[in-house]
Amino acid sequence: MTLNVLGKTRNWVSAMALVVGAALPATSFAAEVTLKSSDGTVNLTGEFVEFTDNNYVIRTGLGDLRISASRVRCEGDACPNFDAIDADVVIAGSDTVGIGIMPLLLSGYAGFLGAEATVTATETEGEIIAELVGDEGFGDPIGSLLVNSTGSSDAFRKLLDQTAQIGMASRRIRPAEARALRDDGAGNMIDPANEHIIAVDSLVVITHPDNPVQSMTMDQLRGIYSGAIGNWSEVGGNDAPITVHGRPDGSGTRDVFEARVFGEDVPASPAGLVVAGDNNEMAAMVNADENAIGFVGYAFQRGASPVTLINECGLSMEPTAFGARTGAYALQRNLYLYNRGDTDNATATDFVNFAMSDEADDLIAKAGFIDLGIDTRPQPLDGDRARQLLDPSADAYEGGIMREMLSQMVDYEQLSSTFRFRTGSSKLGPRELATMNRLIEYLETLPEETEVVLVGFTDDVGAFDSNRDLSIGRAEQVLLTLQEQGGDRVSGLQMGVAGYGEIAPVACNTSELGRGINRRVEVWVQASEG
Repeated sequence: MTLNVLGKTRNWVSAMALVVGAALPATSFAAEVTLKSSDGTVNLTGEFVEFTDNNYVIRTGLGDLRISASRVRCEGDACPNFDAIDADVVIAGSDTVGIGIMPLLLSGYAGFLGAEATVTATETEGEIIAELVGDEGFGDPIGSLLVNSTGSSDAFRKLLDQTAQIGMASRRIRPAEARALRDDGAGNMIDPANEHIIAVDSLVVITHPDNPVQSMTMDQLRGIYSGAIGNWSEVGGNDAPITVHGRPDGSGTRDVFEARVFGEDVPASPAGLVVAGDNNEMAAMVNADENAIGFVGYAFQRGASPVTLINECGLSMEPTAFGARTGAYALQRNLYLYNRGDTDNATATDFVNFAMSDEADDLIAKAGFIDLGIDTRPQPLDGDRARQLLDPSADAYEGGIMREMLSQMVDYEQLSSTFRFRTGSSKLGPRELATMNRLIEYLETLPEETEVVLVGFTDDVGAFDSNRDLSIGRAEQVLLTLQEQGGDRVSGLQMGVAGYGEIAPVACNTSELGRGINRRVEVWVQASEG
């Protein structure tokens, strides 16, 4: 991916009016202030001393403490007043993305440009601003980016009224939101030019660390969040009422959780539901109550106990990075950046390109999220998949195909790159084509003559043999696309296809969501020796 590096000659829309450090006098105030961080790790009260070098200095019983303004916002009459903020790029929406990922992405983007970023929390909760200065901080200001973290719905509202150039979302844009933006001239919002997946996130069901319940079925989880189950003893725990925690309306985290757990028939919230404003608050509440249950993004567990979920087919679902990347974990979601198709803001385009590049992967992983890099997993004979293929209840015909797959897979490692299809389709969509680019970059690093197999699977709708034929056809389509797009970069590899139809499902075929997860093509590569 080519990034348009910012130059000093660029005509910036405006300079950032919030200037920190030397622009503020080191004036002392004998008044109390509170410094709070968005992630809940800092909550300090003391006498305001000064603001200098982008740090707040407060006097407490422990002495004078210096706290970076990039981590906290100041509350109190003695807090320094900043001028109105006029940023070159406004990024608005999901707190999961804004609080969890953006601070590191902003710093990484500055480093990519050879600049230095001064990141400061503003007086508005959940808001930070980054000023970029060229030549590693010794040059001229080259831009500013303001991040306002609220909820995913705000991303699309602010893109629509054009008060933001980039929207952050922890759910995919809804059809009504996409239509409204299209009608406003923003273009097709689900086109890869406007919709960008930057990370994968697993929603983790959490309990207090002392809670003995380590796993529960999806039916039990539905019972708790519908109000049908109200005591921990009903799910194998202590005789104590369950304190159920949720998220507010408009939260992308809540939308994804309810869709994955309940499907289209979402019940009313249980009586006494405790609403947490963001992921960090949810984790803090659960950690403070032995009878609590909640759900947070993968990066926000903060010492709470994760719960293993068991689906209707008896398959255990653990929120691992590999499961999230393959899409096999049912409570996983993508994290998005959106931009209008009619934008002429070059800075916004540069930043989105950086967030989608390989350079951003390590930053996303450092933030505790699951980047889009490719992971590998062995397929041993004593693994869960092998045990699934040794099902003694299978008839002789299907059992023979299971053994065929078993004998083949042990020689290969599975990559996390996985391609999915709509019912009856063998065509790749724009999102799968984007995944293909990452796969090609990975495969061209492998030694020549490495064996690569594209392996197709289907749901269980239709005849068994027809499904196997369809799975082979889908694998052939992925292989053809791989060879066309990869060209000489992958021509030295030995590539082939296989298809196993409806065997080895990774989700239940009892819902469209589960069937969609099972309609896939996996990528297997020759296992490394030793």
